[in-house]
Amino acid sequence: MIKIGGIQKMTLIDYPGKVAATVFLVGCNFKCGYCHNPDLVLNNPDHELISKEEFFNFLKKRNGLLDGICISGGEPLCQEEREFLEFLHKIKKLGFLIKLDTNGFNWPFLKKIIEDKGLLDYIAMDVKASLDRYGELTNIKNDFSNIAKSIKLIMTSGLDYEFRTTVLPAFHDLGGFEKVLQLIKGAKNFYIQNFNNRKTLDSRFNTEATYKPTDLDKMKELAQKYVEHCEIRT
Repeated sequence: MIKIGGIQKMTLIDYPGKVAATVFLVGCNFKCGYCHNPDLVLNNPDHELISKEEFFNFLKKRNGLLDGICISGGEPLCQEEREFLEFLHKIKKLGFLIKLDTNGFNWPFLKKIIEDKGLLDYIAMDVKASLDRYGELTNIKNDFSNIAKSIKLIMTSGLDYEFRTTVLPAFHDLGGFEKVLQLIKGAKNFYIQNFNNRKTLDSRFNTEATYKPTDLDKMKELAQKYVEHCEIRT
């Protein structure tokens, strides 16, 4: 069962250069304390789900009005594989471009989707931190080598893509941030996103400091040494 937690009916931001809608899927394998979508991550039983029928009825009404569909979360690749592939194919058959947001942890499934030629049009991957701090930031104990594999896979996929990092002082001093850049060296597009402390998975992050614009500018200057294009996304 595909768990749809919400739909943003139109966005000019989530899919660069396209008019799109964003569908938010429930569930995530990470438990990042600073996450701003706690209801989706925790699979809150009180969170009202949207049926696939309602979602696809919405899409049919938007045919010709929207260019693409952004699939976000939570983490979309936590859905059951067969059902999720069917979900993507059904969206594609309606004529929409598909952008996938992912944390890149489920490398085997991401590879399977990319190899299904013509299914995806754009991939956005969150690169959370340097690999040595992934466990601390995501609150799970695991081998994070799949993160590097997914980065390489995306960069060699032939698809449009972006990497992005949400930065906050607790995890991203300039040295740690440069380790992130080393992971994505040579990438086409990279976005720096300032942490927002208004709503978080762990309430302790509600008082966490955020970076000043001058700090973000320094990060952008550093990033431009590693990637082709970098922007600060607010």
